[in-house]
Amino acid sequence: MSLIAAGVGTVPRVTTGHPTYDELAELPAYAAQAVPAAFEDINGHLNIRHYVGIASEGLDEALVDVGIPQNWPTVAGQGVFSAEHHMTYLSELRTGDRISVRVRLLGRSARAVHAVVYLLDDSHRKVSYVMEEVFLHIDMASRRTAEWPDDVAAALDKLIAEESHLPWQPVLSGSMSLR
Repeated sequence: MSLIAAGVGTVPRVTTGHPTYDELAELPAYAAQAVPAAFEDINGHLNIRHYVGIASEGLDEALVDVGIPQNWPTVAGQGVFSAEHHMTYLSELRTGDRISVRVRLLGRSARAVHAVVYLLDDSHRKVSYVMEEVFLHIDMASRRTAEWPDDVAAALDKLIAEESHLPWQPVLSGSMSLR
């Protein structure tokens, strides 16, 4: 008989799965659309390059809310470059499925942000794809990393603090972190 069965110890409840569809649906939706037929591959589902592309599009839309417009490189000489990705495919998406992207920012350093991007299958109420990413602030003139502008840093900090109070934690790869 185990110690737990004998009543000697307890096992804390540990959540090991990704957040649920309903938990993620509480976050703002970005890049909402139906999967177009042109994005289907020979296996009859969304091709891998489009999972990444749609998730990236959603992240770009979310960054507008913290002061990073999509035309930032041309209007301010600043940009955002991806440094690392970890991708997890949980369920396939097929032509016509309604999808949306949800973003959670986890933390930032002087020059980088750690985020998790979720691609939701709104038709079947499932989490389809998870992309963990570290992205960098870039001075476009030098093409090198630079510290976040004060207004963007403050907006990032505010959103990260707000999202840290969500009742769920993202599952992380453990393969990346802020430096």
